[in-house]
Amino acid sequence: MDVIILATKACTHRKNLEKELESLRIPYRTCFVEDCADLVQKFGIQHSPNLVVDGEVVFRKQPSEVELHAYFDAKT
Repeated sequence: MDVIILATKACTHRKNLEKELESLRIPYRTCFVEDCADLVQKFGIQHSPNLVVDGEVVFRKQPSEVELHAYFDAKT
């Protein structure tokens, strides 16, 4: 599973999302919109943070812990 947090460098929610993914033991990588114009264009990014899983934007906001658990429980 390919999981990407796509966020601005100034996004205050990014660190929280990283911690939540780590607590779920979900491997991820972080890409900053300032450095990844290709991904911003490809996914139509306008807000931060975004969670991309296997090439699809699954959250265009800071998901709640419940939403993350539900999503990843259904994926496994």
